[in-house]
Amino acid sequence: MSARRAPAGIGMTLALVMAGALALYLVLAGDRAVRLIASGEVVGIVIGVALIVFFLAGAWSLGRELVFGARLDRAVRALDAEGGMPAPLPAMPSGRADNDAAEQAFPIAKADVEAHPQAWQSWLRLSMAYDAARDRKRARMAARKSLDLRKLRETGAQEA
Repeated sequence: MSARRAPAGIGMTLALVMAGALALYLVLAGDRAVRLIASGEVVGIVIGVALIVFFLAGAWSLGRELVFGARLDRAVRALDAEGGMPAPLPAMPSGRADNDAAEQAFPIAKADVEAHPQAWQSWLRLSMAYDAARDRKRARMAARKSLDLRKLRETGAQEA
């Protein structure tokens, strides 16, 4: 339900550039942590251990977000290949979806989910409607639900 789409791959490229910058930061922070621990001073050791904890949390978070983004990209591509993408919404000059159009599109997406609660496609369209309405928290929750349902469908189909 976005107003317009970015050129193919630009979103993933930007995500990878940002991930690379974060990875560089994590490596530098990890190096600093090791040096502080090796200093042998109590304060240095405490700060070094804290940096390692932050390093591990950051690496886990980075990995989780990259996997989420890649899975979501595959789901959007699959929805597009099925012909299930919602029509693009009219855009404001900034490129964002027009507020009125986003508000009108939301009840349609919500009704689709209510009619097909186990369809990952419906949840993905609902995620796009939330995103167009600038409700990022609910958009992410609906996207996660869509990905979970899609994974269940794929693993269920493989087991059968």
